[in-house]
Amino acid sequence: MASLSATSALDSLITIAHETGASDLHLDPTESGILVRIRVDGYLRALDPLSKEIHEELVARIKVLAGLRTDEHFVPQDGRFYYISNNEDRIDIRLSIAPTYYGENAVLRFLTPSQYELPALGFSAAHEARLLDLLSQSHGMLLVSGPTGSGKTTTLYSLLRIIAKQPLSLVTIEDPIEYSIEEAVQMQTRKGFSFANGLRSILRQDPDVIMVGEIRDEETAGLATNAALTGHLVLSTVHANDAPGVLLRLMDLKVEPFLIASTVSLIVAQRLVRKVCVTCAIEEIITQAEHDRLSTIFGVGVPEYLMRGTGCNACNGSGYRGRLGVYEMLEINQEMQRAILAKASTKDLRALAHTTGPSPLLADGLSKIASGLTTVEEVLRIKYE
Repeated sequence: MASLSATSALDSLITIAHETGASDLHLDPTESGILVRIRVDGYLRALDPLSKEIHEELVARIKVLAGLRTDEHFVPQDGRFYYISNNEDRIDIRLSIAPTYYGENAVLRFLTPSQYELPALGFSAAHEARLLDLLSQSHGMLLVSGPTGSGKTTTLYSLLRIIAKQPLSLVTIEDPIEYSIEEAVQMQTRKGFSFANGLRSILRQDPDVIMVGEIRDEETAGLATNAALTGHLVLSTVHANDAPGVLLRLMDLKVEPFLIASTVSLIVAQRLVRKVCVTCAIEEIITQAEHDRLSTIFGVGVPEYLMRGTGCNACNGSGYRGRLGVYEMLEINQEMQRAILAKASTKDLRALAHTTGPSPLLADGLSKIASGLTTVEEVLRIKYE
């Protein structure tokens, strides 16, 4: 690939990334060349490096496609463009360029259409029923939490597409806009136009449903909870380790406990795990050592059989192909409302959530192990607290 022109090299890399289901393409300049990596199912995979000689031309080509300044080399730039594949698939790409020691790098994020059905994301029938029940309400707040890269955006967009089928006014404020929803009015934050400013504007747009990309400061948190209190259905994300942690995060953002108890209806905490490759999957009887290990961690419900991928061309020898979510749902019932009003500790809220609500993240992971969808190693690899 070193002898290709910059344009041909970029076309080739985008095609490879698209065909392998990569979420990101990294182009990082080094002293001797360009380090090329793709992220597949959450893991970076190195490809053949590119020649240093085409670095400037390659970055310039990417900038032109995204409509960015080609004469600016010392500040980060963000943009987006689309690419038509050989199969005439439209590939939407978000771009981030930043100055580094050896020159500008580029990270391309592939925005695959977020039109997944809830079961395909990993939601159980019980989880799906809870979500659909909430989406049928005229007010309240649904919050999705999890670390960066845990699929929060995909979850929100899948829910938004369900809402968009109804005769409702749907308005969003995002940073950035990931996918287009024709039935929604979508706004993007920019300098001087924050989530808080956008939310104030949205409230004058006669919305039924509001999606705020992220609640990250006190002003946005206050506006979002007040919007939910005054007859709107609000969807957003909050950075927290688990569902009870979202409640504590809102309190840290100076949202009054009575507002949290009155507006938050449902919290979804999630992680992503890799799926067993269906092409090379085999079923094995669980060993005594594995049984003892799972019994120690999960307590009950240890399956008799486990599915494993042996590695094949379809999964590039990894034994995994694709990802799905592991979820915890916390419904704010009367008992939880009383605990919030009493400003209960994180420990007490977690204890209450795990005894009165659905299974926590680890238990949902166990159910997916038992169903043959993922492996013990994947579920235990994820940090849950």
